[in-house]
Amino acid sequence: MSVVVDGLEGLRVPEELSARVPAEQRGPGRGRDDVRLLVSRGEAVSHHAFRELPALLRAGDVLVVNTSPTLAAAVDGRLGPEPGGEPVVVHFSTRGDDGRWAVELRSPEPSGSTRPRAGGPAGAVVRLPGGGRLALAGPLTPGSGRLWWARAYGDVPGLLGRYGRPIRYGYTERDQPLSAYQTVFARPSPDGGGSAEMPSAGRPFTAGLVAELAARGVWIAPLSLHTGVASAEAHEPPYPERFEVPAATAALVNAARATGGRVIAVGTTVVRALESAAVAGPVGAGASARAGRGWTDLVVTPARGVRVVDGLLTGLHEPEASHLLMLEAVAGRAALRSAYAAAVRDRYLWHEFGDVHLLLPEEKGHRARCGSNSG
Repeated sequence: MSVVVDGLEGLRVPEELSARVPAEQRGPGRGRDDVRLLVSRGEAVSHHAFRELPALLRAGDVLVVNTSPTLAAAVDGRLGPEPGGEPVVVHFSTRGDDGRWAVELRSPEPSGSTRPRAGGPAGAVVRLPGGGRLALAGPLTPGSGRLWWARAYGDVPGLLGRYGRPIRYGYTERDQPLSAYQTVFARPSPDGGGSAEMPSAGRPFTAGLVAELAARGVWIAPLSLHTGVASAEAHEPPYPERFEVPAATAALVNAARATGGRVIAVGTTVVRALESAAVAGPVGAGASARAGRGWTDLVVTPARGVRVVDGLLTGLHEPEASHLLMLEAVAGRAALRSAYAAAVRDRYLWHEFGDVHLLLPEEKGHRARCGSNSG
């Protein structure tokens, strides 16, 4: 899917604006919440510290957060028969209902990072630590060879727990412990499931900041969506992912909408889950959140619009990323152009350890909840 946002086609993010280490490692006494916060209200932008977030929200607002834990989803392996074989790094993405796993094979780099490689071939076997094996079946999507279905022989959650490490891309400086990729909202899944890549919009939150939000009357509502791998080089639309919106969260979202509160998604994963479970009401009555669980292949675009989300807290995305279509659906094209120009000009940091962007509805006027916001 190509991303067409007028005014961003020529935008280039300098390499030095990649966040190479977590915020808490950038200086003595720093914490996770020592990141910057760019706030958009229509085309107007303002600059803040993330710790100011409680003051930017109001009583009755609902922050919807993703509680999916991050998995140690990268494991070294060997492709081909013994002895030897091609060294590969397996990124475990998503476990299917039939027990198979969607995986990405990548080539290791001396730096400890990885680089893309062609998927497959079909029928090949990847040998894993501890005697585990993967048998490659075929591409997840016809015509796309990056993610492949594979049959795993052995206990994959146990394998990841013992031999896995967090997925890391080349813009980061070094490996980080799994704890660096867990958000304050993460909760273990009963089946050992989780996200291949961190739901990173929630990373800057701390227990103290959550307590301050609660004291100001801002509600926190949980859901889960287990993210698959989304290689930084690929910029593909998201693959189907497993989600669950609890009944209590749907009720809280609907109560906020009925009483003038704003529903603010913490991360694009939350938008995808909420909008996947939303149900359209009678003509002119908008839509409502509802409980739901299962798989979603929804791609939120400006043409589709958003139904129950008013605002979005998210990281900064590459100009080619498909996530920008969702941001345009939430805030409109003009807001996106203005915000990203400001982010580059004012040296905001990109990627999962970087700064964050809060898109809020304009205070004046009325924005349609459904349909295109691209004007």
